[in-house]
Amino acid sequence: MIELENLSVNLRTFRLESLSLRIAPGEFFMIVGPSGAGKTILLESIAGLRSLAGGRVSIRGLDVTPLPPERRNVALVYQEYALFPHMNVERNIRWGLRFAALPDDAHVHRLIDLLKLKPLLGRSPETLSGGEQQRVALARALAVKPSVLLLDEPLSALDPSFREDLRDYLAEINRGGMTLVMVSHDFGEVLSLGNRVAVISDGVLQQVGDVRSVFRAPANRSVAEFVGMKNLFPASIRGTDAVTEGGATLLLGKAAASGERLLGIRPEDVVIGAEHPGDSRNAFQGKVVSIVPRGMAFEVIMRTDGGMRITARVLSSALLSGGVAVGGEYWASFSPDSVHVL
Repeated sequence: MIELENLSVNLRTFRLESLSLRIAPGEFFMIVGPSGAGKTILLESIAGLRSLAGGRVSIRGLDVTPLPPERRNVALVYQEYALFPHMNVERNIRWGLRFAALPDDAHVHRLIDLLKLKPLLGRSPETLSGGEQQRVALARALAVKPSVLLLDEPLSALDPSFREDLRDYLAEINRGGMTLVMVSHDFGEVLSLGNRVAVISDGVLQQVGDVRSVFRAPANRSVAEFVGMKNLFPASIRGTDAVTEGGATLLLGKAAASGERLLGIRPEDVVIGAEHPGDSRNAFQGKVVSIVPRGMAFEVIMRTDGGMRITARVLSSALLSGGVAVGGEYWASFSPDSVHVL
């Protein structure tokens, strides 16, 4: 459906480097990465809003690299809304229909009802809240019935209740066959919506794959740090044993190639308890040095007697029932299968 071949964009202070990517028809494809990684530039390159220094963009088997944005049948919704300030809401929504071969008025009315925009049709964008502007921007993008919808963090400004409704709607139109490419910083959105994900850092594609495999088995330190794998330990591996730089021995779920590698353990795979877990070899005693709230869970940070810094993600109920407190002595444990060799 979408094929990027050695895509390069040169800006004064940034470069998107020879990026190649294939997105299947009807896929809900996610793009993640730190701020300034080049995610928005990538979307703009697909949409035809950026001049390429090299490479090719193909959509549905057609090389669209020389085509202007209005001839690509692609819609882009920005995080910053980008509404026309001199037009009211209804004119903004209908603006793209001038380029449509067969404008569908009934489709536009369905979008207005779905996104609850009818009371806003006569208002100007400057009188709208951020969430209202985002809904208008999304309606304008969908009004032209694009074959590809590009979304740059479209849910970030919405109220939580409406965000859930809109997330469900995006999933619904994807199930209807539309290809969606979405930038997000919300891991929950990525896991619940995405089929596959690309991780970009400093203009370079770091990893592409199934959402859960990328989160569970990142390709390198850069990806691991971004997807929240906070327990990273350089180690020497021999068979199923790994010895960290601090001298701690960890048991792996399966044998890995011998040598110096990086181990990663997700914080939600670490269990904190007052007693030694019994037959677990991956159990380390230490002191809790910090507890940080993270929504409905807490990050419990331990410093083991051997000097390892281990982070666990613990539900608030488990934290209270276990009596875990800063300064207390506990055991941190994890299964061999949760130790990933990067």
